Amino acid sequence: MLQTATPVTAPVVKHGHLAETHVVENQPPPLRDYNVYAQDVALAEAVAREGAAWAAPQLQAFGALTGSREVIELGFQANDNKPVLYTHDNYGHRIDEVRFHPAYHRLMQISMEHGLHASHWRKPGPGAHVARAAMSYLQGQVDAAHGCPVTMTSAVVPALLEQPELAAHWLPKITALEYDHRNVPMEQKSAITVGMAMTEKQGGSDVRTNTLRATALGPEGPGRMYELVGHKYFVSAPMSDAFLVLAQAPGGLSCFWLPRWRADGSKNPLQIQRLKNKMGNVANASCETELRGATAHMVGGEDRGVATILKMVTMTRFDCMVGSSAGMRQAVAQALHHCNYRFAFGKRLAELPLMQNVLADLVIESEAALAMTLRIARALDVGNASEHEKMLVRVGTAVGKYWICKRTPAHAYEAMECIGGSGVMEDCIMPRLFRESPVNSIWEGSGNVQCLDMLRAMGRNPGSVDAYMDEVQAAAGTDRRLDQYVARLGAELVDPSAIEYRARGVVEKMALALQGSLLVRFGNPAVADAFCASRLSEHSSGLTFGNLPRGVDCAAIIARATPRV
Repeated sequence: MLQTATPVTAPVVKHGHLAETHVVENQPPPLRDYNVYAQDVALAEAVAREGAAWAAPQLQAFGALTGSREVIELGFQANDNKPVLYTHDNYGHRIDEVRFHPAYHRLMQISMEHGLHASHWRKPGPGAHVARAAMSYLQGQVDAAHGCPVTMTSAVVPALLEQPELAAHWLPKITALEYDHRNVPMEQKSAITVGMAMTEKQGGSDVRTNTLRATALGPEGPGRMYELVGHKYFVSAPMSDAFLVLAQAPGGLSCFWLPRWRADGSKNPLQIQRLKNKMGNVANASCETELRGATAHMVGGEDRGVATILKMVTMTRFDCMVGSSAGMRQAVAQALHHCNYRFAFGKRLAELPLMQNVLADLVIESEAALAMTLRIARALDVGNASEHEKMLVRVGTAVGKYWICKRTPAHAYEAMECIGGSGVMEDCIMPRLFRESPVNSIWEGSGNVQCLDMLRAMGRNPGSVDAYMDEVQAAAGTDRRLDQYVARLGAELVDPSAIEYRARGVVEKMALALQGSLLVRFGNPAVADAFCASRLSEHSSGLTFGNLPRGVDCAAIIARATPRV
């Protein structure tokens, strides 16, 4: 009989120690489930200072929402899933539809329902622009990309008011606290969003070279119907319900209100050629479009296109200041949070002298950007009631858009370096902040365009320079370094020689002087002192982060700005 071998049972050896190689330690907890507003001392101070203390309860609630893990995750999901273009449906009909991940739509819904596009227009008054800017600043730390259509929907209001009958018809839907992303005619919707199409391949910022043609379909002039034929190389937010567009009418470059659908329910022939493959701002769509006889209403007079659309552009440029300031705050909050928990060489990173120098410098830059931004927001609230504030908006927006947006990429990189290798990983927000950081500097008028706009304001509105100097000199006698810096700047402003060649240097100095004046008058004393010592002193060591001079109270600056979870 065949014998079956008895299996030999190996002795049981426990290898549990091989499965668990280490304990995860010396790592910070995720920065989430915290109140973004309550943890931002500089923001709360600026909101109260600039006239929106009444909005504190609303901002507290919104800060808790934007700091929640659920909303923070929406930002990651929206950016991990780019929009997709569908030019036709499955039956071959042209639809030109851009489809988004549900997280993007949820972010848009949050922003629109909280009035980030309209609260300041629905209830204007003291602090309205300040409160709205603060809300946008909080939401921008979750995701910057969806802020583009929110901004343009807000910014179109002053331009559309140039054509009262169009404004009367469409403003109720533009300012509605709702979000409807359906690709249907505007008449079927209770709320709409608005985009913008200015530039073309051959001209870029030189919009006078535009070739898009506008031909009247009947009587010519403001409010009348035209047919548009040509191309646009950059169309922002192509899923919007209508667009403000520049085109060449017989009398010159003019502005038009271009719906995505015609009033009869047919598709207006704005044919999307492709979506832009952007390095940043990826959750938002931008595209190239051919207009093949699209119908649109003229807004403002013939040859008044630039002047009309600039009423929109001024507001979008201000929102670039808000967005870049928000990016700075989120970047420095991440760096501070990491360094507050992480130990190296026997100490917390935030206690090491050289790291303190870098972190405090990042905080100073962030607080200076915020102070300037909300000061311009207050000037927007006053509007035409004060010539000083009106001129300050004109100058401050160009100067602030140039400088704050220009400083953001270096700020984002330095904050990323504070975190180290983990800050380069895509499951961290830092790579997204870094990719977003150049966008606001390039869009809505690049750095050179802002400087030339500043020179144009100085030439056409001599009072604008006086208004700027009055604002800066309100701090006269408070800090010797600021006084000396302003005196040197004053000499440059009255020197016309090679002014265009020197424009960047002049605008940079104007930005630093205004930031210094605001911080000296209203800011935290340690922050103001460090700002003047590092940026305004004749002996300052440049603007590379981490070069603060001796004597700066870095620990106090860091403690003030570090979020608590």
